[in-house]
Amino acid sequence: MAGRYLTVAQVAECLGTTERFPRRLIAERRITFVKVGRHVRIPESALGAFIDANTVRPVRQRGAMLRRVA
Repeated sequence: MAGRYLTVAQVAECLGTTERFPRRLIAERRITFVKVGRHVRIPESALGAFIDANTVRPVRQRGAMLRRVA
């Protein structure tokens, strides 16, 4: 067993979304999940991996002082 398993409602709360969004991720197979009977659980590690994979890093601005003036 690897860590905690979260309900769809818990994942939605962590992401600050409605329950529909994690359910769509599950339906589209975009996040790892475990099915126990009719219950769906998402490993906490899978949620972290999903967030890491979809995090957009800021771009360092180079030459901000070198803007051209028309």
